[in-house]
Amino acid sequence: MLRVLLALFALAMIPSAGLAQDQRAEWNRPVPPFRIAGNVYYVGTAGIASYLITDPAGHVLIDGAMEESADRIAGNIRALGFRIEDVKYLLVSHAHWDHVGGLAALQRLSGARLVVAAGDGDAMATGITAYRDDVGTFPPVRIDRLIGEGETVTIGTTILTARMTPGHTRGGTSWTMTTREGDRNLDILFACSLTVAGQRLVGDARYPEAARDFEASFDRLDALRADVFLGSHTGMFDFEAKRARLVAGNVLAFVDPAELPAQVARARTAFAEELARQSAAATSAAEVPSSQD
Repeated sequence: MLRVLLALFALAMIPSAGLAQDQRAEWNRPVPPFRIAGNVYYVGTAGIASYLITDPAGHVLIDGAMEESADRIAGNIRALGFRIEDVKYLLVSHAHWDHVGGLAALQRLSGARLVVAAGDGDAMATGITAYRDDVGTFPPVRIDRLIGEGETVTIGTTILTARMTPGHTRGGTSWTMTTREGDRNLDILFACSLTVAGQRLVGDARYPEAARDFEASFDRLDALRADVFLGSHTGMFDFEAKRARLVAGNVLAFVDPAELPAQVARARTAFAEELARQSAAATSAAEVPSSQD
């Protein structure tokens, strides 16, 4: 399972122009939108998540998937009986093209305000994310508000809290909220990607603090509690099996308080292995004597 996840997220690190078109098409396959719990809905595609949080005062959308996903997401919102024009806020998990590529079009359709972590502000404004030795591009988006740890986005009675979880990007953000399902409250976590996905943890002049940020993010998430863990890729959280149980009538299909600590533990292990591998490679490279004429 861990190898499958690492392979999936390694693909996410390939620049948008370099990703095989069949993979993009697979990620963009349609999925019927549905209610996850309370006022939280899935409106994304088969491979890339997008979440709608509804409120009588207006709605919030988390992530916009790829550029070609925008119309699909807007159509999913309408299919649920909501208006794209009633989306008042666009939130971001992290500024990689496969999660924010559709936001510029969705912002035009809705007129919504974009809220993004300060660490990803430059990327969102320019439409350029540099990582590894590559550059990923996407349509730039108008930023309306920069946020930091613990700041909130409130609309009506809905409150979303930003939890800074950098590492995958400098501005990686997980969002938390509480919703009501039947006679119980559910704490929801919209998690930013926790995977290294092939990025440099050692010797990257563009993001030298990446390893430290990952470790701090794991610690922050370990201190949280979530009844429902939702990821930015459907492959992160057994999406299809949970959706099948929901369709079969289990209204609590996505509820699993044990999933967040399990996800963090797996991510820590994968991170530690990758950091050790990169550190050993860097040490070996430094020990190789230079050639002499």
